[in-house]
Amino acid sequence: MASNSKNLSQGANFSQGTIAVRGGLNTDDQFGSVVPVITPSTCYRYEEFATPRKFDYGRKSNPSRRLVEETVAKLEGGVDAILTNCGMSAIHLVSVALLGPNDVVVAPHDCYGGSYRLFNSLSQKGYFKTKFVDQSDPAALKEALSLKPKLVLVESPSNPLLRVVDIAEIARQAHAVGALVLVDNTFMTPILQKPLELGADIVSHSGTKFLNGHSDLLAGILVFKDQQLATDVLWWANNIGTSTSSFDSYLLLRGLRTLAARVRLQQENAQKVVEYLTNHPKIAKVFHPSIPTNLGHDIAKKQQKGFGSLLSFELVGDADVMPKFLQALNIFTLAQSLGGVESLICHPATMTHSGISAEARKTAGISDQLLRISIGLEDINDLLGDLEQALAQI
Repeated sequence: MASNSKNLSQGANFSQGTIAVRGGLNTDDQFGSVVPVITPSTCYRYEEFATPRKFDYGRKSNPSRRLVEETVAKLEGGVDAILTNCGMSAIHLVSVALLGPNDVVVAPHDCYGGSYRLFNSLSQKGYFKTKFVDQSDPAALKEALSLKPKLVLVESPSNPLLRVVDIAEIARQAHAVGALVLVDNTFMTPILQKPLELGADIVSHSGTKFLNGHSDLLAGILVFKDQQLATDVLWWANNIGTSTSSFDSYLLLRGLRTLAARVRLQQENAQKVVEYLTNHPKIAKVFHPSIPTNLGHDIAKKQQKGFGSLLSFELVGDADVMPKFLQALNIFTLAQSLGGVESLICHPATMTHSGISAEARKTAGISDQLLRISIGLEDINDLLGDLEQALAQI
C-alpha cells in the first residue's frame, strides 16, 4: 500500500485555518507518525569530518523548533522565522541584532510595559537611543522619523487601550527614511492581521499568548519578509542564546492547531461583552476597536479581519471599587497574561505596566481605574453573568 506523507511543504496554497491545523503533520519519515516527534537532543552527529548535518547544535536550531518556525512563517506570509524563549527575548533579539549606540528606535508611547521597560533601560545604558511617540499623531511621528531611526516598533492594537494605527502608512514613512519596521502582532494573530502584507519587515509575537492559547509555556517568535535579514538575526540568536526547548516547541505547535477556531470564538464572545459593558452605568468607558469612538476604528476596519478578543474598560468610582469588583469575580482570573482559553482580567497600573513610571502611564492614558480583559472560550452567558454579579457589588 502506498503511503501518503504529504505535508504543508507540498501541494496548493492553503487557508489560514488549514495551515494552523496541519503545521508539522506527516513530517516523520522514520515511522510515519502523523503527529511530529519531539526531538530533545542538543547535539547531532556529523556526516563526516567538517560536514555537519542540517542540525548541528540545539542552541542554533532544533527539528521540533523548526516545525513551529515554518508553520508561523507560513501563517504570516514570511520567508523565515526564529522561535525564542519568550516574547521579550524576541524583541530583545531584534534590538541586539539591528541596533548600535548611535542608532535610534521609535516606539509607541503606549506600548506594552515590558517593551517600554526594555527599550528605556537599554537606552539608559547607552546601547541605542529610543524615542517614544504617539504614532497616531502625524506631526509627532514626522518629528520622530526626522531623527532617521534604524527601527520603528508598531503595536496595533495597542496594549492596553486597543488603539489602532495605520501600519501601511507608518511603514511607508519609515521606509522613506531608511528604517526597518517591526510590528508586534500578538493581539491580532495572523488570523486577523497580516503586517507583512501591510509593509512591515518583521513581525513579532509573544507565542505565550494566542499562538499557544493554553497558558502553559513561554515563547516568542520573529517572522521575516527578507531572508538575508532573517539569516543575520539568526546569527545573533545563536550568539546570545534565545532558543526555547523542544518540548515547549511541541506544545506550541499543538496549540497552533486550534488557533483559527479559538480566535474566532473568543472574538465572538468579546463582542457581546463589549456590548454589555458599553451600556452599563458603572462603566465609565470601554476600549475596543469595534467601537466607533475608539482611536483608529476606521483603520481597524480596513487593515484587520476582525476586532479581536482583548478589551479594556474604566470603572466608575474611586479606588475603593477596584478591589471589591475584582474580589467578586468568579470566572475571570486576576492574572497578567492573555490569549488563553480561560478569561483573564488585569489591572495594568499594578501589573503589566507597573514597571513604567506613573507619569509615563498618565501620558499613555493608563488610569488607575483601567482594567483589561482577555476573553476566553467559556460560555458567553456565564461570562456576562459573572460580570453582572460583580458589578452589582460595587
